Amino acid sequence: MLEVKTTEKPDERRDFPRGHLEALHLTGLEFAVATFEPGWRWSESVAPIAGTPSCQFAHKGYVVKGRIRVRMDDGGEAEAGPGDVFVCSPGHDAWVVGDEQVVVYDFGETMASSYAKEESAQEG
Repeated sequence: MLEVKTTEKPDERRDFPRGHLEALHLTGLEFAVATFEPGWRWSESVAPIAGTPSCQFAHKGYVVKGRIRVRMDDGGEAEAGPGDVFVCSPGHDAWVVGDEQVVVYDFGETMASSYAKEESAQEG
């Protein structure tokens, strides 16, 4: 099996306040390019769509541009910037740090398939 797709032609795009997600669906991999504008915060921009108080997706990400801060429901907190790779469990909030747009590549099993979709209200 061999499958190749380009980020120049995503399978779908989902817009939400102060950001958007471009998703590619491959066999065994959901890949997303997430773009967050200054002022974006998950709890304000995506929570109303997800219907959960915190993001309930696990993330495996690579920050391409900008800085993002993540706070776990248990209080743990970290910041990531260009060149950083991170793993984040479900149960967190996140926001853009500073005035620069944030671009994150997210490699996951399910995130790109239902993140910020109305019908994924239970997931986040």
